[in-house]
Amino acid sequence: MRSHFLPASTGTKTKRSHLISGAAIACATGVTALMPNTGLSQVAYDSAANSTYGSGWSAGQNGGSGFGAWSFDSTSGGGGQEMSSSSAQIGTAWTMYTTTTGSGISDVGRSIGEAGGLQVGQTFQTVVQNPTSYHYFGGFDILFLNGTDNNVGGNNAAAIRAQDFHSGYYNPGDLWSTGDGKSTLSGPATGAAGVQIDLTLNSATAYSLTMTLLNGGGSSTINGTYSGPINYINYRLYDGVGSSGPTDVADNFGISYMEIEAVPEPTSVALFGLGLGGLLFLRRKK
Repeated sequence: MRSHFLPASTGTKTKRSHLISGAAIACATGVTALMPNTGLSQVAYDSAANSTYGSGWSAGQNGGSGFGAWSFDSTSGGGGQEMSSSSAQIGTAWTMYTTTTGSGISDVGRSIGEAGGLQVGQTFQTVVQNPTSYHYFGGFDILFLNGTDNNVGGNNAAAIRAQDFHSGYYNPGDLWSTGDGKSTLSGPATGAAGVQIDLTLNSATAYSLTMTLLNGGGSSTINGTYSGPINYINYRLYDGVGSSGPTDVADNFGISYMEIEAVPEPTSVALFGLGLGGLLFLRRKK
C-alpha cells in the first residue's frame, strides 16, 4: 500500500502499466532490461482535477480510466452535486451537498471497470473531506457493493459500508465505522483535515480498511469480513443543512480522487531484479 496522501501526479492521469515507459537500462551484454514501476501498479484512476471535467460535474461523465460513468440516481430532497476548489486540504473536489435538513440526500457512484470488480490483493483508495457541521441523524457513508447503480436512501446493503452518522446516542464519539467495528477517527477530525481511505481485500472474505488524516494527525484500521464481489462504489451524503454553494466546506462532502492499485505481478518483479542486476554489473565494470 502506498504511503502517499495524494497521488503522484494530479490532473489528467492515465492508466499506467507495470513498467515505466522509456525507462530502459542498457546492459553491457547488449540485453535491454526495463525498469518496472517501483510500487503498486495502477488498475484504475480518476481525479476531480482531471481536465475531462472542466469546471463541471454531471451524471454520465466518465473521466480517467478503469471506472464506469458517474450516476446521480437516487439524489433527492434538495440534494445536488457541483465541482469545488474551496478545500485547502484536498483541493479540487467532486462536491455533494444538501439544501434541506431532514430529507435531502446527495447520491453518487460509479462501477469498477475490471471484470469481477475489486480483486483480492487490490486496494481501492480515495481522499475525501466530509462536512464539519453536524445535524441530528445526518451523516455520510461509502458503500462498496455488488450492483449496477446507487442504493437509495435507507438501502444499506453492501459488502462493506464505511459510515459516520452523527446521531448522538447511537454513535457516541461520532466515529467512522463499518459493520465490523469502529475506527478511532471521528467525523469532526476527518472533516477538518481531510482523510485518505484505503480498502484492501486481503482474501476472498477478509478486508482491512485504513483511514489516515491528511494533516498527519493519525490513522486507524478496521479489519473485518465481507461477501463479494465488489464492483460498484457509492458515496452518499444525508440530511445536511441548507448548503450555501460549492465553497461551503462546513456542509458539503468533497471527493478528491479515487483509484485502484495492485501488487505487481511476479514477472514485473523479476524484470525489476534484472534491471537492478544490470546496474550492479555496470557499477562493477567501472
